[in-house]
Amino acid sequence: MKRAIGFLLCLLIIFSVLTGCRRYEPIVDLAETADGQPESEGGPEPDLGETAETDPQSVQDSSTTEESVISISNIPERTPVKVKGIYLTANTAGSSGRMDEIIGYLDQTELNAVVIDVKDDFGNVTFEMDSPAVNEIDAVKTYIRDIEGLAGKLKEHGVYMIARIPAFRDPYLAEKKPDWCLKLADGTIYKDNKGQAWVNPYKKEVWDYLVEIGKKAGEAGFDEIQFDYVRFCTERGMGDVVFEEEDTKGRDKTQIISEFIQYAYEELTAEGLFVSADVFGTIINSATDAQIVGQSYGEMSASLDYICPMIYPSHYGNGNFGVDYPDTKPYETILGALTGSKEELKKFETDGESQAVVRPWLQDFTASYLKHYIPYGDAEIRAQIQAVYDAGYDEWILWSAANRYHYGGLLTPEAAQAEEAAIAESRAALPPETEPETAPLESAPETIPSETEPETAVSETSGVQANE
Repeated sequence: MKRAIGFLLCLLIIFSVLTGCRRYEPIVDLAETADGQPESEGGPEPDLGETAETDPQSVQDSSTTEESVISISNIPERTPVKVKGIYLTANTAGSSGRMDEIIGYLDQTELNAVVIDVKDDFGNVTFEMDSPAVNEIDAVKTYIRDIEGLAGKLKEHGVYMIARIPAFRDPYLAEKKPDWCLKLADGTIYKDNKGQAWVNPYKKEVWDYLVEIGKKAGEAGFDEIQFDYVRFCTERGMGDVVFEEEDTKGRDKTQIISEFIQYAYEELTAEGLFVSADVFGTIINSATDAQIVGQSYGEMSASLDYICPMIYPSHYGNGNFGVDYPDTKPYETILGALTGSKEELKKFETDGESQAVVRPWLQDFTASYLKHYIPYGDAEIRAQIQAVYDAGYDEWILWSAANRYHYGGLLTPEAAQAEEAAIAESRAALPPETEPETAPLESAPETIPSETEPETAVSETSGVQANE
């Protein structure tokens, strides 16, 4: 009798241990937050049940199982950087003289990051890389001859490297792989107003091509992959483009762009890279514009480390944010746009899930093509940066197609550190949910702003376009 009871007790203990171990695997292995970390890290502890409380052996085995699952995570540890950056063409990055000059400014100012074209707006990959997909179509046009040397020099100076990769506007890839590009009903290739072809965001082959370039950029020393033109074309004639059901599978534009972002994020974070995307500023306040572009601000934010709205004052229509001519009021325009960003992201907040850090693009060029504009210099740059901080955000990137920046509008590293401390103290003193006072938000323009070249004189660059 005692033997039978003992045998039953042993069976009961073994059953308890096994069930305690199996309880963790689907939670830790499959459920991840937006930043790629398992929910068990920093989130609520999973319910272990009665067995864990009464059986020490069960607790030990369950804990061991949890640790083993976490240890095999495919996401390496990543150290975030609070970015204050500038954009550089591959032509600039490949010039040792220009880079020595720019690194000098990086050392002397609060700047700590650069965005460099790894693939340009025409589809050229800007340095040699060991990529079968890239080399198959001979996509390399060598602007940066010594990428390892450049990366090493930037790292010596503590510079965070961001690889800019235009995604679906790629005339070179469209030419080499016509089955991957946008087509009209008669089978001809669709081209935008500038005569450039776009590849089809519904094509998985395009996704893999972009991800492979991103991975190779990481191998070359880049810390982050930033996708630009991660959207559909918005120009005249797009209504005549035909999308096959075998590609769309019932998915609309915003769904497929969000799916691409999620796919790229999973692939690239597994390599230890951060992932970001540039988006139109107008999608923040306009569902119509979001659908046309294919960019859902909130949905994309759930699958990115950083989301980068292009909120150049010159890109907003008259009257936005209560401003007659937004380009003439850089502080008010940036503050209004980022206030809208906060309001939009609140709609997508989910307990236990993180959202992308908002890192806006700011305007460092004079939009002289506008009827109502002002020259942009040191004061205008500083005003935009101040608006970022007053909106509750901390990061920013300056855009100049010609890479001519107003460094006089930037602080020294020491002054920036003191400013950061003062901002943190000021924010800590605010009551909960306090929002900066700003003009009431106006609806965004009904049409997407054209991708007009923001700088008429683009010397020292090779075919450089506005990022959006």
